[in-house]
Amino acid sequence: MNRPASRFCRASEPAGEMRAVVLIVDDEQDVLNALSRVFLEIDAEILLAGNAEQALEILRSREVAVLVSDNCMPGKSGVELLSLARDLAPDALKILMTAYADLDMVIASINRGDVFRFVVKPWDNKTFFEIVDEALSRYRLLRSLKEGDEATILSLAQMIELKDPYTHGHCARVAGYALAIADALVADERFKKYLQYGSWLHDCGKVGIAEKILNFNGPLNPMEYKEIKRHPILGAEVVRQARLPSTVVNVVLYHHERFDGQGYPHGLRAGDIPLEARIASVADVYDALTTDRPYRGGVSERKARKILSGLRGSSLDPELVDIFLRLEYGSLTGVNQHE
Repeated sequence: MNRPASRFCRASEPAGEMRAVVLIVDDEQDVLNALSRVFLEIDAEILLAGNAEQALEILRSREVAVLVSDNCMPGKSGVELLSLARDLAPDALKILMTAYADLDMVIASINRGDVFRFVVKPWDNKTFFEIVDEALSRYRLLRSLKEGDEATILSLAQMIELKDPYTHGHCARVAGYALAIADALVADERFKKYLQYGSWLHDCGKVGIAEKILNFNGPLNPMEYKEIKRHPILGAEVVRQARLPSTVVNVVLYHHERFDGQGYPHGLRAGDIPLEARIASVADVYDALTTDRPYRGGVSERKARKILSGLRGSSLDPELVDIFLRLEYGSLTGVNQHE
């Protein structure tokens, strides 16, 4: 089947406004029509293509934020298309549709970095919309990080917090606590600058996590917890793509590793965890203890310090905990109100 690519935009799209582009590729017109309706209200311009060659033509001429492709098509398959798109649209988030869950194929594509998510046909409209909307958010975050300065990075971190109202101000407080530890270590200014950036952005991977999980008022089930545990990897991928320094990447990727090796995502232990991530972990845990969360209230500064001391050598670096506990409370930013 070889028909011209088509263009679909929301009726409410302001004339001349540059908007993110979602490109949907499928050889069945009925599928394209159905997906046009699914994404009618999404904040993006929707482009449609009937095969991989048409999609590649669009990728050569337009900046595409999200590429959604069926896998089984005449000519090049969706997997082949997404692989070719790496060079033409390196920042685009790629989503593979398949009529059957060929896990070996999907896992191989994910490992190569070709696929962000996959959707099995027949799809659930709400879930599909949420996946593409999250991909758009991640794309916008990446583009802003690439183009932004220090003020932009902080602003982005604060925008990320809007997904979880319980973490309002969290990134700034974590950065303040982390810098206090770095000052006690007499770290150099470059290290402190990137530690601050990493602390601001440490939870940026939550852009890819459903809000219903982030804001769930109670214990998470194993599948939900597994989803939450993806956020360091998702965040590190974005920060790495934005070409921010390795110190920033390390904070985002490793801030949930534990000193005893029982953390995630890689189970690193002790000195194998970069110093900047060990510092951010102490700061992150302290702020989590002293602020309200959906599943519990915050504790007093005195009780938080006692809990922190009990985590020496298990969750947290004992030397860094000792440094933090020696700091005068009034010298730290983000004083909590749970006294």
